[in-house]
Amino acid sequence: MDPARWQRISPLLDELFGLDAVDRERRLRAVRAEDSELADELAALIALDEDEDFLSEPALKPSQLVMPGRQVGPYRLEHLLGEGGMGQVWLASRADGLYQRRVGLKLLRPGLVDTNLRLRFTRERQILARLAHPHIARLLDAGISSEGLPYLALEYIDGIPITDYCREHDTPLVTRLQMFEQVCAAVSHAHANLIVHRDLKPSNILVTPAGDVRLLDFGIAKLLDSESDSGPERTRTGTRAFTLHYAAPEQIRGEPVTTMTDVYSLGVVLYELLVDAKPYRPARGSDAAWEESILLHDPVRPSQAMLHPSGATPMGNAPDPLALRRRSRLLAGDLDNIVLKALSKPPERRYPSVEALAQDLLRYASGRPVRARAQSWRYRMGKFIGRHRWQLATGSLTTVVLTVALVMGLWQSRQAVIEAARAQAIQAFMIGVLESAGGTREGEPMDMRTLLATAVERGERELADQPAALAEVLGVVAGLHISLDEPLQAQALLDRQAVLLAALQPVPEQLQLDSLTQRGRVAELLGDPAGCIEVMQPARAHIAQHPLALPLPTAAFRAQLSRCQTALARSQRSEPIFQRVASLHVADDASSITQDDGLGRLTTILLGPQEDARCQPFPGGKASEGCSGVITPSPRTTFLYSARDTDR
Repeated sequence: MDPARWQRISPLLDELFGLDAVDRERRLRAVRAEDSELADELAALIALDEDEDFLSEPALKPSQLVMPGRQVGPYRLEHLLGEGGMGQVWLASRADGLYQRRVGLKLLRPGLVDTNLRLRFTRERQILARLAHPHIARLLDAGISSEGLPYLALEYIDGIPITDYCREHDTPLVTRLQMFEQVCAAVSHAHANLIVHRDLKPSNILVTPAGDVRLLDFGIAKLLDSESDSGPERTRTGTRAFTLHYAAPEQIRGEPVTTMTDVYSLGVVLYELLVDAKPYRPARGSDAAWEESILLHDPVRPSQAMLHPSGATPMGNAPDPLALRRRSRLLAGDLDNIVLKALSKPPERRYPSVEALAQDLLRYASGRPVRARAQSWRYRMGKFIGRHRWQLATGSLTTVVLTVALVMGLWQSRQAVIEAARAQAIQAFMIGVLESAGGTREGEPMDMRTLLATAVERGERELADQPAALAEVLGVVAGLHISLDEPLQAQALLDRQAVLLAALQPVPEQLQLDSLTQRGRVAELLGDPAGCIEVMQPARAHIAQHPLALPLPTAAFRAQLSRCQTALARSQRSEPIFQRVASLHVADDASSITQDDGLGRLTTILLGPQEDARCQPFPGGKASEGCSGVITPSPRTTFLYSARDTDR
């Protein structure tokens, strides 16, 4: 089934599975009146659900399927890493001999697998495979073994939860904030790809012995939102699974989850990093008491929580009262307000994005006024004096410096108004586009590509007098086309964006950096790593001079540039090897049957596994269920290899 066809079938199938038998048949008749072939395909998929032998429960008991030494798909189980209400996580290694790799293999309980979950496996695997970020542990594979056991293979991270790491190493406050900014960068990257984590907590944020942060289980909470979990901090409302102590009020109420839900959970994690305690202290530890606190009570200010620890040992191994008071003074003011803004109960009062939260923390770290506090003259002047304490101590320059501070403060206020106006225009525009997506004909959902085309058309009409806002909208839509693996459409939009940016004076720095990063990504997807490096070259010198100016866009820029440099080096190294392999070709018809697979395996042995390759069908053939793919090391050569076989 081609992707466009699946885009049409997928939402209808979800709708039909949510209806009872009578309403389902009525809806199928309505579909058949418009498209009989589509109705036949839907009926066939529903019939598979009703077939008791289709992906049925395994003949063996689950306890017999999951033990050291057993093979699940292409992976052999080594030892148990952890266990929860929804299943187990095992350390496993690749067992089919194609290459060596250890993974964290999450095994789901066979009894919890319903048809909707099976269908979502394929869909979510495609989405999560696009998350390429240095601080995200990638989902490498997902499937159902020959015994009917569902599994998820994730990048194995040898680390411990971020709160445990900071406690054990007595990590300084500055370092804790830097680590948290890495977490924000990863979550922001996922949000840009339309993925909401929904279960952010310290156990999903690991730190390696080298101090590198990695996020786990991106999209897993969404993937398993029909699961139940009996763990001590796990609860559910309707069909939405989450961890109660880190859940936002809207999750507990069963309301729609948005990116601001992740902002709230990050606020809880930040609170723990600062205080080594949770923001609420219910008198009873029951789930009902926790829900009441999250829904109705205000969290304790971090600075106050430091002065009244509840059995915890904050920020170190010894409860030193003097150290607690000193830490409390550091948290009072800006950090208190940043955390409490992230923990606001109404989503609209929180930071509008994870990036906005990270930017406010960066302002705090650099001694600048934070957005979480009222921007009074006294507060802004106090921050300025704090940043220039040594210069002001000379005395003779005080008057001049204060005058400059006043002028700069007024200029910054004007810039903030301009930026806020642009952001408000973009927000209003995008809300209008999304509202238009309610349907095209009698409840029929608008597909993603139609929505994106509508966004561009309306943007050019409604934002014609706001070129910076229009350029930003074109960049957002281009990014979504990249997520849909449509680089040519993205390139066309980025070319139109470049014309707008060239006419702006000055060009918004973040917008320019994001645009170059996206153009590099498009070049990479089109198999042109050299072109990627060339298009990103203009910004490299500026980033080297100002590495901390825009931390999240800079991190994304550097990650993209690194991928292109790696791909270029690989292609330069691989071309002579390919020529050697190609010379082994035997024209005999019988041997040519296995030649594609043989070339791929030999190339993999010579070059090592190409983990970053995109999964595409072989030229002239179809991609197997095990996801055979191509990689393009240079515009003139194509290597074939089998990537991430799920069952062989």
